[in-house]
Amino acid sequence: MFNWRGKKVLVTGASGFIGSHLTEKLVGLGASVRVFVHYNSRNDWGLIELLPKDVQESLELFAGDLKDPEAVRKSVKSREIVFHLGALVAIPYSYVNPLDFVQTNIGGTANILNACREYGVEKLIHTSSSEVYGTAQFVPITERHPINPQSPYAATKAGADLLAIAFCRSFELPVAVIRPFNTYGPRQSARAVIPTIITQILCGERKIKIGSLHPTRDFTYVKDTVEGFIETAELSDSIGRVINIGDNCEISIGDLVDVIARLMNVEVEIVTEKARIRPEQSEVERLWADTEQAQKLSGWFPKYTLEEGLKETIRWFSNTENLRLYKPNIYNI
Repeated sequence: MFNWRGKKVLVTGASGFIGSHLTEKLVGLGASVRVFVHYNSRNDWGLIELLPKDVQESLELFAGDLKDPEAVRKSVKSREIVFHLGALVAIPYSYVNPLDFVQTNIGGTANILNACREYGVEKLIHTSSSEVYGTAQFVPITERHPINPQSPYAATKAGADLLAIAFCRSFELPVAVIRPFNTYGPRQSARAVIPTIITQILCGERKIKIGSLHPTRDFTYVKDTVEGFIETAELSDSIGRVINIGDNCEISIGDLVDVIARLMNVEVEIVTEKARIRPEQSEVERLWADTEQAQKLSGWFPKYTLEEGLKETIRWFSNTENLRLYKPNIYNI
């Protein structure tokens, strides 16, 4: 059985949504965790600052920039396992500043790959995104589905994925690519649809502003996604593979609003805002994960139903201290 106690781990993107949950889980497993956070003059650690104090105090903080190869080298040195989650992830912002996405998501990943190769890490888990598939050409989407990115963000994630697999094949770098579908849960940014809906309702809004209603997504609760990361890292057979992590079902955004409103015991009206709608050819119309490979390789499967995960998420956002971290009346790209 894999033993995490004392394992020297690096988590990039640890200050973000999934990264903060993964960091908390790794500390609970007894790992020695170094976290790579983006440098800023305020010494702001992002969502790490919302973790329990004992978790924060156990971490080794490394501030830098993924675009800086020397900083990345220093962060990887002496680490045995690397979880690479660091990336720019906001799709709307990728329309505004695509070059930054190329430099961070592709260039930053190249720096991680080179450093991991140099220091001979035991395992690198590279984080992909279901957005690389584009609108489903068949469902459920297996790992053999064509790559068809429809936004600058998705294109950079696809490029980073291909680079990671190329390093595995060219240099025998022990890389596994994990491809989460739409993860949600406590601490998620309001740029995502579920926090957007919940926070508007909690602030008394009954006309809920969102984008397109018809696209479908496969929503996965963050604790399930984190378990997918852990099991992918533990599994030797994951090297050289791309592994989907999802809930193996789909729901439209319009129906999602109805479910959340019902769980929160309110009636709402949906207002579609033009600013929240993607360019027509850039909208991913349908995502639905096939997770058979993950289940066969490691036995991973989602333990939370959508309603169970939404209830936990609503409970977290309902805490006044948590809600005040958000600005529900401002569209966050």
